[in-house]
Amino acid sequence: MDFHLIIKSAWEGYDNSKVIETIEDISAMVSTNHVYRITFDDDDIIIAKLSFFGKFEHFKEDHRIIQALSNNLLYPFENLLSKSLLKNNRVYIYRYKQGKDDAWVVFYNPTRMMERLPRRLDDDMIRKLGSQLGKFHKACSRVKNVLPKSSKTLRTDIYDLQRQIEKDERKFGTAMQVDFLKYHCEQFLKNRSRYNMSEFEIIPVFIDWNIGNFSVTPDLDLFSRWDYDWFRMSYRLLDFYFFSRVVSDAGDRTVFSYVIGPMMEDRFITFLKEYHSVNPVTADEIRFLKDAYRFFILNYVIKDGKYFFSEQYAKKLQAEAFEIYLPSVDRDFDAEKIIKALGLV
Repeated sequence: MDFHLIIKSAWEGYDNSKVIETIEDISAMVSTNHVYRITFDDDDIIIAKLSFFGKFEHFKEDHRIIQALSNNLLYPFENLLSKSLLKNNRVYIYRYKQGKDDAWVVFYNPTRMMERLPRRLDDDMIRKLGSQLGKFHKACSRVKNVLPKSSKTLRTDIYDLQRQIEKDERKFGTAMQVDFLKYHCEQFLKNRSRYNMSEFEIIPVFIDWNIGNFSVTPDLDLFSRWDYDWFRMSYRLLDFYFFSRVVSDAGDRTVFSYVIGPMMEDRFITFLKEYHSVNPVTADEIRFLKDAYRFFILNYVIKDGKYFFSEQYAKKLQAEAFEIYLPSVDRDFDAEKIIKALGLV
């Protein structure tokens, strides 16, 4: 696909009176999505995101939910989310479809940025971040009832993975690896019935909270958030794993893995204590954390990894999923340690 041509066609469908001067690829090169800085002949700048990962309907649905969320969040989060460009009062999304090629484009206003968190946080930073996420989740909870409906659930994604395995097992590795995946899908579905999940609130979650996706003020308040690749309406717990990585002792890494270890660190418990003080969690939510992690590995690394991540990362992460991540779920996560530390019953 000629991505620049698709971007130009997308813009012509939006406003052909404004002339594009340059299109610059500013992608992180980790995923298959492409992000561009577009400069016009009058020096105005916008950001374009081109994606061909997942389903167009989900892409459109997610961006409409995010736009409604960004419009309805109140102070101090009213300007946190980068906003999509609208046409006729709806998020403008361009779909390019030719033969087997299928891609879609959305435009954003450039995001204002303040400070990035350091690669390794001190205890005060960890506590502040825990408080900020607790407040942000509360703000999202307050507006959840006015957001458009979402068709994705954790269960439907796992069912989709099971169907794909059933359709062509060879795509997922050896017979032993396939059996391993089937086991973990079944464990996830079985464990959902063990917890009082009807009491778990469903709110907007962004999941991928690595330090390259948000900025903070000098006082460490959340200032801006971008990159919506894994956005969904789901349980707030899905945001916790990435924050355990942000606050981990190892800190942010250029070469990354998705090990479960950070959720067992005292630093993550410090984060959760502060979160809990402003937005209380339940013992069952903590117990479900390991299955939220299991879902993340099954869905985003195994099911969608080869489509989302660039090839070198996809191969690395999927190999580690079989060798390290999935074997560690039931072995290395101890919910009771966290429950005790938070004083829950």
